[in-house]
Amino acid sequence: MKIPISDLIVGIKSGDKRLIGKAITLVESKKPEHRDQADELLKEIMPQTGNSVRIGITGVPGAGKSTFIESFGKLAISNGKKVAVLAIDPSSSVNKGSILGDKTRMEELAKEDNAFIRPSPSSGFLGGVANTTFETMLICEAAGYDFILIETVGVGQSEVLVSDITDVFLFLKIIGGGDELQGIKRGIMEMVDLIFINKVDAENLQKAKNTKAELLRAMHFLPEKEKGWKVPVLLGSALNDEGLEEVFNKISDFISLKKSSGRFMAVRKTQAEKRFEYWVQEYILQKTKQENALEEAFISHKKKASELQANPSTEAKLFVEKLLS
Repeated sequence: MKIPISDLIVGIKSGDKRLIGKAITLVESKKPEHRDQADELLKEIMPQTGNSVRIGITGVPGAGKSTFIESFGKLAISNGKKVAVLAIDPSSSVNKGSILGDKTRMEELAKEDNAFIRPSPSSGFLGGVANTTFETMLICEAAGYDFILIETVGVGQSEVLVSDITDVFLFLKIIGGGDELQGIKRGIMEMVDLIFINKVDAENLQKAKNTKAELLRAMHFLPEKEKGWKVPVLLGSALNDEGLEEVFNKISDFISLKKSSGRFMAVRKTQAEKRFEYWVQEYILQKTKQENALEEAFISHKKKASELQANPSTEAKLFVEKLLS
């Protein structure tokens, strides 16, 4: 790493976008020496983290996530907020390449002094988020961003994992043909805190209202995620800046409710514990590949599983027993 960690820390705290970007690149690196530097960086900035509202935004491709984020981001900035956007791009499963085109889709927001947009490849990580999104979020918080908007891949049921790193989970819906509830996974519906039906205009307004009624009926049969919170279903158009004020206000109401009930910090603690468990698994796997004898055992058990000679979970259990013996 050419830039000293101390310089990165000063850059983060002063809001230097170039150095914030360099710090995120360091955290995203898979090189062991960079991991040590990233750990040092994150340790130093931790006291400045935790003061943002973390918002996950999901929806099927074509729901208008990027347009929504741009319009919502500009609205938040007009209300005196600093906004960071972590746009997760789908990575190729073949070569791990990623389009990373979100800055071109959010040109107006990218020009704002109080906005920071960072596209990150998902690198095949399940759940619609990149494996270092949580750590990237901490950097943005230390840089003083009030809202962290996470645009997820939008790939289906695994998308619900985004709720493990956010305070608010927003689901974007668009009007389609036939049964409006068809294709919406129950898992996602159980995780959402707010639903916004996007791309509503005069021609499809009645359909949008019918969809809203269907969604509200469906939500009635699901367990309440937050006590005292009925998931709102809002109508609007991000392209025409319609309905976004209401979204902004509902998010504020939801965060206030969570803080007053004590759930806000309780949920964040649980999320941090899950990140701890994720990294324990990552570091065990890394350590395995660094020790010759363990690596041979790992390869042997993995081969038996891949060649269908044995049940993968059994081979994993046998390997872990060797690892801990």
